[in-house]
Amino acid sequence: MTTPDPAPRTAYRVLAPRLEIRCYEPADAQALVDAMAAGVEHMRPFLPFAEHEPQTFEEKVALIRGFRGKFDKDEDYVMGAFDRAAPGHLVGGTGIHFRIGPGAAEIGYWVRAGEERRGIATEMAAAMSRVGFDVLGLRKMAIHCMTSNAASARVAEKLGYRLEGTIRASLAAPGKIMADRFVFGMLRDEFAASPAAAVPVEAFDVLGRRIG
Repeated sequence: MTTPDPAPRTAYRVLAPRLEIRCYEPADAQALVDAMAAGVEHMRPFLPFAEHEPQTFEEKVALIRGFRGKFDKDEDYVMGAFDRAAPGHLVGGTGIHFRIGPGAAEIGYWVRAGEERRGIATEMAAAMSRVGFDVLGLRKMAIHCMTSNAASARVAEKLGYRLEGTIRASLAAPGKIMADRFVFGMLRDEFAASPAAAVPVEAFDVLGRRIG
């Protein structure tokens, strides 16, 4: 009898040139506490989760367990980005979020204080673009950011995402951070010619098998 494949096309671990991007584990709680302790003021104007900082180690464990539960059910992919040259050092976070319709997903990302202007956000977003198109087979990927977040908008533009419009007075989450937002998008048939496709990426499933 053939054993069912538990997760043939879910990327639990992704290797980019400088980053190991992977599903969080409870053992990463202290690394996440430390990353937030390095400073979140640069994120507070743009990212709703920064409003909840600081959080304790126990709160981070609970948060990561929630991330993992949704990851395992293929509902939402929240991942940490670790420096391959300094194993265990969390330099940012990213993810693929299924909130913009069937066959499409939005990429999110943040960068640890002190790690800005190193191209980390660009590398994370490129890696998630490749996972979305090459591993998940999605038809469209998107990046949404506040119009005041020039750095995030540059990431989208640098990778070949097209500005599709502006959503006025949009909420990032219920009751949180109302602001005008840019909507950047990329279609599957545009991806191969984009700068995002040129970033070398390896993806592995929950069993460590290469899938992309």
